[in-house]
Amino acid sequence: MPLEQVLVLLAAAVGAGWVDAVVGGGGLLQLPAILMTGMPPVQAMATNKLSSVFGTASAAVTYARTTKLDRQVALPGAGLAVLSSGLGASAAAAISADVLRPAVMVVLLAVAAFVTLRPALGAAPQPHLRTNVRIAVAIATAGVLIAFYDGIMGPGTGTFLIVAFTTLLGLDFVSASASAKIINTGTNLGALFVFVWQGHVQWGLGLGMAVCNIAGAQLGAHMALRRGAAFVRVVLLCVVAAMVAKLAWQQFA
Repeated sequence: MPLEQVLVLLAAAVGAGWVDAVVGGGGLLQLPAILMTGMPPVQAMATNKLSSVFGTASAAVTYARTTKLDRQVALPGAGLAVLSSGLGASAAAAISADVLRPAVMVVLLAVAAFVTLRPALGAAPQPHLRTNVRIAVAIATAGVLIAFYDGIMGPGTGTFLIVAFTTLLGLDFVSASASAKIINTGTNLGALFVFVWQGHVQWGLGLGMAVCNIAGAQLGAHMALRRGAAFVRVVLLCVVAAMVAKLAWQQFA
């Protein structure tokens, strides 16, 4: 691979790590960059997961050291996510992205409208929303539904997790992002296990990008912790808009 391509991929990994650490959605940068090399899509997805799991895990550790994680949801959710994402990755070849893409666009638009129309969402904790039923629903939503989607397709996984935690559990955006990183680490691991078993991972490239992904993730996590919920909210809306635009271009181009 030419040096110029390698440098572009490393830069994309830094940017992807930053975005993922703040609100998720780093695949918007990293996966297209890998595909531009001409690598087969399944190998690109596998290599993307290898890089992403390191960045997401490092961001999770940073958040855990400095902010309160919702361990009651995040830990069992992450365990379920490994299995659910693995199942999703196994089914990915059988489900057309052309079928999923319009549905994901609709959900993302609904998320953008919901967050925009509710300025108080995620601004501060709302502990009165937390009930045993909501906790169970949050675990199932994050660890099963969203994780399965991440294995099949992936764009917006971190964003969906953050919105689920703010709406169901009343977490602020920073705490929601911190807890989402635990689940997202599980989703990345589950899909990666399947891709490794299938022999699709490009190890040299993926590990090199992982180092850069960690660097970006550390920068993003520290920035989110320093600037707070308002910053995370703005980045979330920007990432959702970018994802909708990208999916629309793929669908209609």
